Amino acid sequence: MDIREKIVAIAKAMDVAGFAPNKSGNVSARADGGMLITPSGLPYARMTPADIVSLGLDGEVHSGGKPSSEWPFHAAIYTARPDALAIVHTHSPKATALACTRKPIPAFHYMIAYCGGHDIRCADYATFGTPELAESVVRGLEDRKAVLLANHGVVAIGATLEGAYAIAAEVENLAGEYLAILAAGLEPVILDETEMKRVTERFAGYGKVG
Repeated sequence: MDIREKIVAIAKAMDVAGFAPNKSGNVSARADGGMLITPSGLPYARMTPADIVSLGLDGEVHSGGKPSSEWPFHAAIYTARPDALAIVHTHSPKATALACTRKPIPAFHYMIAYCGGHDIRCADYATFGTPELAESVVRGLEDRKAVLLANHGVVAIGATLEGAYAIAAEVENLAGEYLAILAAGLEPVILDETEMKRVTERFAGYGKVG
């Protein structure tokens, strides 16, 4: 399966999982000094590898039609993070609901470390498709592999498309668990940074995460 086929496969998996209501979200992979990204406005069920857009990090389209309106933050992430080879952006319902409160997800569960740190930040709000949002996303992802976007959704990065998608899916799972705790009127016990560092090291021992 080539990279365009993988992008389509991940985009369709995201759609089937309910992570991309009403054509929302997007998927990209670093390629040829720029990126390959899902197009704007095309339902994932109808998407084919030929629809994937190739563009430079400056936004110049090399082949294909109109790229996702969120290409600026993909370009900003690839510029700032050499370790990011793939990006998955979702509007998954539970994580998006939490993002609308502008709250981070603390280390209530050790799987937070799977997402790259001791919490999952919530990046400051900015209008979609703008340079301001791109800057906010990059700040939120510093030393992390996932970030909530205030009043918007989730961004996850990885060394592979499959890895980025797995992280985005775990963010949705963790958000659901955290919301359930809050809905019950309870307060979770937060793991300290020493334990989260220990967990992160154990994840590294099991193989590359994301």
